[in-house]
Amino acid sequence: SSDDHRGRPLLVVDRAEGPWLITADGRRVLDASGSWWCSNLGHGHPRLQAAIARQSQRVMHTTLAAATHEPAARLAAELIEIAPDGLDRVFYSDNGSTAVEVALKIAFQYWQQNGRPTRKRFLALPGGYHGDTLGAMSAGDVDEFTDVFRPLLMDVLRPSDVVGDDWELVFRELFALLHDHADEIAGVIVEPMVQGAAGMRMYPATLLAALREETTRADTFLIADEVFTGLGRTGPMWACDHAGITPDLLCTAKGLSGGVLPFAATLATDRIYDGFRGDKSRAFMHGHTFCGNPLGAAIAREVLSIYRDDDVLRAAKPKAAKLATRVQNMAEIPGVTAPRAIGMCAAFEVGAPGYMGNTGWLISDVALELGAHLRPLGNTVYVVPPLNIEDADLDRLLDILRESTERVLVSAE
Repeated sequence: SSDDHRGRPLLVVDRAEGPWLITADGRRVLDASGSWWCSNLGHGHPRLQAAIARQSQRVMHTTLAAATHEPAARLAAELIEIAPDGLDRVFYSDNGSTAVEVALKIAFQYWQQNGRPTRKRFLALPGGYHGDTLGAMSAGDVDEFTDVFRPLLMDVLRPSDVVGDDWELVFRELFALLHDHADEIAGVIVEPMVQGAAGMRMYPATLLAALREETTRADTFLIADEVFTGLGRTGPMWACDHAGITPDLLCTAKGLSGGVLPFAATLATDRIYDGFRGDKSRAFMHGHTFCGNPLGAAIAREVLSIYRDDDVLRAAKPKAAKLATRVQNMAEIPGVTAPRAIGMCAAFEVGAPGYMGNTGWLISDVALELGAHLRPLGNTVYVVPPLNIEDADLDRLLDILRESTERVLVSAE
């Protein structure tokens, strides 16, 4: 089809550079959603293009079954170097959903063969999103994505949804569930600091730190889904760094490859790794064809090299401050509520909550006319620009965001 789900013509992208999408008819449109939150370094980065070219001349794909290759081996060491202290093992996969599936299966199997076979369930936050494969969907809680598939999904414990902004109540109930079902819980999975698909819902680092304390006390695993939040999106390299914690399992994808190729990894502790050693029946029997793909690994290595060479996280700080200020100022517009920001991620509400709200889409229509491609989450309007976006392009994006919001909300009064 040439139309989207609302009957609007699709944006036909011919090429892209930096934060810009260039359409088949020559229009330049700012990619405000980072092509679903993965374009941390913008499109067409010359160093990533060169990395693809170099690696393609050597080997583009080979299995990691009873074999290895330099990009995957070196990337594993580099990931361990930047990961929260104690995450010393790496398992590759090819997207965020599979990284989560790997984490869930590792946690489950660990307890089955290490003396706690009653631990067969998971605990998660309300409103979480962890991917679109069955295990990841089970851990998630965005009804619009999962309702039709409920009969296929495993039963996951979770507290009641947040009311207003009372996350402390949510976490108290989460801790109570963990305490009451400690012998059943194989792991607790959360998006640290920001729940993306639920509407860029943000909660305090103190609660994340408390969750680490509670899972340690219960001797169960904390799984951090950093697919969206990792690689500097919230400011530091990992959202877990806001709380100064190390999870037992960490999932990364999206920005790991600069948004260039599907590539993902699940990091784990030595304790977990050791739980699979010994007889071959204890091995983790899981693998995807493109696990550790050499092209993806080479690109991910170049992404991390760019982060180091360009000091990307430090350079993004003043841009994040500007983003936060400009989005907070959106509250001056009647009808805008709950402006919020963390790192290079900012959002606000423009109507009743819910993924099927229409006001956000009206704003996105106007924004596209003005030169920015928004992808609202219902009535949650958000932007996740590249961490290395030029100041002039960021200013232009924020100008369009404000003008499109004013046009829609003022005309609705």
